[in-house]
Amino acid sequence: MSSHQDPIVLGKLGSCHGIKGWLKITSYTDSAEDIFDYSPWLIKEQGEWREVKVDQWRFQGKALIAVLEGITTRDQAQMLTNCEIAIPAELMKELPEDEFYWRDLIGCKVVNTKGYDMGKVEQIVETGSNDVLLVKANAKDGFGKTERMIPFVTEQFIIEVNLSDKQILVDWDPDF
Repeated sequence: MSSHQDPIVLGKLGSCHGIKGWLKITSYTDSAEDIFDYSPWLIKEQGEWREVKVDQWRFQGKALIAVLEGITTRDQAQMLTNCEIAIPAELMKELPEDEFYWRDLIGCKVVNTKGYDMGKVEQIVETGSNDVLLVKANAKDGFGKTERMIPFVTEQFIIEVNLSDKQILVDWDPDF
């Protein structure tokens, strides 16, 4: 479906389960079953996104399994193994003002409180205690840095996130 530009990947279809078209589901959502809060899904087959709907889902032990509408046999399900599961970006839930989706922070310019341009957010890493921004430094960084790791701790290191300007203000020494 060409109308779905830049969908948000929420998981992946896994191997078949049984003979009636059930598939194991790998969910990337905070709580695994939250993937079923979204409908319809988009699955990527041969480079193209198409809409599908979940007919049924359940836990099988600790794993999630589901059957999609129109899929009734193991052979049909086998054709979908390893397809990504996504949704259109506009279906993402609205977050409180002080929370952000990682995808919205990627590409933001990072500037410290003294006005030094530290580079752009390239990636975010979950460490357990707090998330960490991986900032790719500018090509001619005055401190010779190629990247910086800045803990995403609001009020301590992250002063302000301005998504409309794609900029993050940090209290961070550029020599770190």
